[in-house]
Amino acid sequence: MANLGPMEWILILLVLILLFGAKKLPDTAKALGQSLRLFKKETSKLSEDDEARQTVVKAQAEPVTPPAAQIPAGTPSIEERLRALEEENRRLREAQQPVSSQNEQRSN
Repeated sequence: MANLGPMEWILILLVLILLFGAKKLPDTAKALGQSLRLFKKETSKLSEDDEARQTVVKAQAEPVTPPAAQIPAGTPSIEERLRALEEENRRLREAQQPVSSQNEQRSN
């Protein structure tokens, strides 16, 4: 785009005055300035939101693994807890079976 000299600026101002009139030109310039400020403000908010989202995505992408120091040494492993639960389940079923068989005998 070519550089505009003083004569071109004067010509542009004359055309604007003829199109909008001398009374409306200041109001139009004020509205244009407000629109540009609002546009700049909203675009800066969008870029801040994008940066915040990128930070959140990075934080979610990195899995958090607890350090070994946080897990107590005496805590049973998952397999040990599963075995203990299965044993408890077996004992409860065995304890329930005699009661169920007694109830069936009473009903007959």
